[in-house]
Amino acid sequence: MSNNSIKSIKPLGFPWQTQDPFLFCVHHVDDYPKGNFSLGPAESLAGRNIGQDFAPNQKWRMYHGQRVPGFPAHPHYGFETVTIVTKGLVDHSDSLGAAGRFGFGDVQWMTAGKGVQHCEMFPLLNQDRDNPLELFQIWLNLPRDKKSANPHFAMLWGDSIPEFENEDHQGRSVKVKVIAGQIKNTKALDPAPDSWAANPANEVAVWLIKLSANAEWTLPLASSQANRSLYFYSGNSIQIDATEFNSFQCFELEANRPTTLINGAEESLLLLLQGKPIGEPVVQYGPFVVNKQSEVQQVMSEYQRTQFGGWPWSSYEHVHDRQRQRFALYPNGKEETRPLPQDH
Repeated sequence: MSNNSIKSIKPLGFPWQTQDPFLFCVHHVDDYPKGNFSLGPAESLAGRNIGQDFAPNQKWRMYHGQRVPGFPAHPHYGFETVTIVTKGLVDHSDSLGAAGRFGFGDVQWMTAGKGVQHCEMFPLLNQDRDNPLELFQIWLNLPRDKKSANPHFAMLWGDSIPEFENEDHQGRSVKVKVIAGQIKNTKALDPAPDSWAANPANEVAVWLIKLSANAEWTLPLASSQANRSLYFYSGNSIQIDATEFNSFQCFELEANRPTTLINGAEESLLLLLQGKPIGEPVVQYGPFVVNKQSEVQQVMSEYQRTQFGGWPWSSYEHVHDRQRQRFALYPNGKEETRPLPQDH
């Protein structure tokens, strides 16, 4: 048997390729300019395909936003979104009445379940300097018996997300933000109650890995049933099982075989997604994820009839007041707040 744990290698495109139980993963990096009075870019939008602005060769994009970059109100059904924001801010509003402003290491975990509308806008608060944004959005599927679960909204504040730290035999550091799963005694915060990740037996892991220059680390083992994808998205080079690779590649790994990472001469950043497959048919129609083709029309009819609770906000591109700090407003009226970083 080969000692190599790599099953396949794929380039990082847009979006990134995923394995069951994950449906989708996208990495947004936008060097937004200074903001204007309405939290949009203080630059001309001429020449952009406003409402469909995804061109990869630009420094920044408006995506589906007209005035503020982002994703105006749209429905989801049958899966979960895990949104990790490492730079900049996201303004969330949804059909349950929940809302939030989060970023700078915060994670939002939303179970769409039987249906929710939400918008995700990128407010450009800084009027005197640029507004860089980096985020990952991961779609985690729900099994058939949870697709009609009640929607759920949770904020995992950056300073509460556990971080695993390790030093190799040369004293070089490895730091891992454990968003889902567990590494030794470092256990993630509780996931959403109806999530595939809620049962530890499903071995779901979402880890942001930071390797210092020349650091060495061997990934913890999981079972042979777990699908494991490792995305190398920032850095120069890394050795995996003694073979050197450049960045912007995805490695599908045998989770039950040791995988040793030896970093190159500069810091590297990687994302790991892992989980046992749900193993059910996936029929996806845009943001609706079901198990049978016949269920697509049922869900679309339900959305047309109920609008998944309607839209309680003044705009489909709703952004919060400039003065708002980071916050999470839950459907039951409970609100949490956190300050913005000094240098945001």
